[in-house]
Amino acid sequence: MHERMSNNGGARHGSDEPTSFGLQPPVQPAAVPHPNNPYASPTQVVPPQQQPPHAAQQAPQPAQQAPQQPTRQPPQDPGTGRLIAGRYRLLAKLGHGGMGTVWRAKDETVDREVAVKEPRVPDHLPERERANAFERMRREARAAARLDHPAVVNVHDVAMVDDRPWIVMELVQGRSLGDALQEGTLSAREAARVGLEVLGALEAAHAAGILHRDVKPDNVLLGRHDRVVLTDFGIAQIEGETNLTDTGGFVGSPEYIAPERVLGQRPGPASDLWSLGVVLYAATEGVSPFRRSNTPATLQSVLNATPAPPASASGPLAEVLNGLLQKDPARRPNAAQVRSLLEAAANPPAPVPTQVVTVGGGDSGRGGGIRLGRRTLLGLGAAVVAAAVAAYLVIAEPFAGPLPEGWNTKAEQDVAATVAYPDGYTRTVPEDTDDDHWVTYTDPSGSIWLGLRLDKKSEDTTNSIKESAAAEMYEDNGVFEQSGSYDFGMPENPDTKPDDEAKYQGKDAARNTIAYETTDSQNPRPREVQIFYYKNSDGNMYKLTVSYPGKGDFTERGREVARVAIANLDIDKP
Repeated sequence: MHERMSNNGGARHGSDEPTSFGLQPPVQPAAVPHPNNPYASPTQVVPPQQQPPHAAQQAPQPAQQAPQQPTRQPPQDPGTGRLIAGRYRLLAKLGHGGMGTVWRAKDETVDREVAVKEPRVPDHLPERERANAFERMRREARAAARLDHPAVVNVHDVAMVDDRPWIVMELVQGRSLGDALQEGTLSAREAARVGLEVLGALEAAHAAGILHRDVKPDNVLLGRHDRVVLTDFGIAQIEGETNLTDTGGFVGSPEYIAPERVLGQRPGPASDLWSLGVVLYAATEGVSPFRRSNTPATLQSVLNATPAPPASASGPLAEVLNGLLQKDPARRPNAAQVRSLLEAAANPPAPVPTQVVTVGGGDSGRGGGIRLGRRTLLGLGAAVVAAAVAAYLVIAEPFAGPLPEGWNTKAEQDVAATVAYPDGYTRTVPEDTDDDHWVTYTDPSGSIWLGLRLDKKSEDTTNSIKESAAAEMYEDNGVFEQSGSYDFGMPENPDTKPDDEAKYQGKDAARNTIAYETTDSQNPRPREVQIFYYKNSDGNMYKLTVSYPGKGDFTERGREVARVAIANLDIDKP
């Protein structure tokens, strides 16, 4: 169904009501990859008296004008003014779809505005099936009215008119998530917060034995005072009762329908959770992962297509999306597991505290920090680091699991390994590789960079390579604590978290995470660096480093880049 609770797609009769959900600009072109996009704004009919902007540029009117004619009023919707069940006066259409029309109405008995859904079923159905469909709507709407949850739209009444159930609901002040997504996408944190409210509504319904069956952005209303409301409980039942193969059609929103429902199998709570997963994907990406140019192709993608890795979800939210979009309902996480992950995504841990160091002139002769030896560095010059801490650019985040879409790998002969890096990153190598073996990849803004360095045992004339990855890490960690690092813009004594139990392909490795504030006295910036250490069977030491902002939008992106790059590091001879 594509009923909307507003005359312009919002959740009320005036969509200028503010909500607290911040939107991020959509990626251009706007997310309309296929025809019949449900996020597209409805066609606006401009009444004759509302002339277009260029009307003022037309030829001037003659001095003598005919007497002014009465202004024509736009025609009212048929049915406006009708009184339903002796108390609900229809005022204006708010929206319509395959299963009915939603009206703004006045409950004249208690003097309040309500939303009234006029039911409709496909004309091709035999009379008996139409009657059965109306009866199911009536019973299930009454069941939904018993639900007591702040995220469930209140059903006030079911008025029977000509054996058809007109559903009377509260009129939510706000707009739908579907309309909000026309303007941009939600951040991962906001999407998780919306998801928690919708999940709560579904949990209440499932506990009462009610399945929603039509969870989609248009049925998620973003109200005032941070309220999130799921509407249309139990009303769109016909698609669950009509055999898809017999009718050859499908009533509802195919791109949000779980695979088991497409196959005609009996749905359960996991089916609603699948739809929630698609809604959250659309909320962060701006488009459903299964949308195609027509309904049959969309249903085929629901059954067979693997969703493209989301670009804006990582960590717990990515885990939710990955889990809920499993084709087999038995493999999807249950509501309690989804809630735990969404709570983690909605309330991320506070940033790692950093030590602020004010750099003065001539401090013990260090002059801005001690420059570490070439083994610790990754070949990224100080100028590149300076650019990294001075600029930010939003880059798509990778997805958990195998190498995400939008990532590449390159076999780097001089470091004897294959490196994974995101699309668009700039590759840099030393001009002279006779005794310097490293490669770096930097995002276009310089905010995030990753680099791999190889220290060969055969070239280690001073025996500076330690006996293990952990020993190498602790040596570097001691240098960071005592002197910081000029090349990273790192002060002495940063916050470090060494991990000597890391593994690489089941073998001993080490990993350190360093949080600090740069020593730039004019514009200090929070940074975070992850360094992964591994010593192979030939005694060669590998160091994979990823550096990124320590606070802000790039922090989670940088951590995900580190996770994917480390997980996909492929050393030629482990």
